[in-house]
Amino acid sequence: MNITKLLIILSFFLISQISLNAEIPHYLEFKLILNESDAGKKAQVFLKNKLETGIKNLQKKEKDILAEEKKIIDQKKIISAEEYKKKLTNLRNKVSSLQKERNTLLESVAKQRSKAKSELLKNLNPIMNKYMVEKNIRMIIDKKDVLLADEKLNITKDVMILLNKQLKSIKLN
Repeated sequence: MNITKLLIILSFFLISQISLNAEIPHYLEFKLILNESDAGKKAQVFLKNKLETGIKNLQKKEKDILAEEKKIIDQKKIISAEEYKKKLTNLRNKVSSLQKERNTLLESVAKQRSKAKSELLKNLNPIMNKYMVEKNIRMIIDKKDVLLADEKLNITKDVMILLNKQLKSIKLN
């Protein structure tokens, strides 16, 4: 009789613990997953290299424009006013073109960064759903929205391991 009561109490306790675990929201650091996952790191390196290469190219063009400006200023007294005006207009067009090229580069990198983020999220959602079912979790929130929580509720590492197994890189081109 005592064993039966003990089993009933123990069963009740285990069921309440499982139910309690499902009611406690868990959290993960989405920003960390974006930056530290294998696919996220590769995307960051690709975007950084694209930006650096583009900026170096723009700086070279800017140097050339400055040299041309100096040459035009030096020639001001030698050439006719009409020729000077024509060269100045041409120079302004080059500056305008350079600014457009700079904006295009920045927009392109921003779009690719956004694409990488959404692609990562697209792959992350099914992984989190499966993890939630396996671990009997009902809610996952981003750590940035958490004021204070027990570190045991942080599932970032577990989810990142699963993501790294499934997603090696993100196609950005």
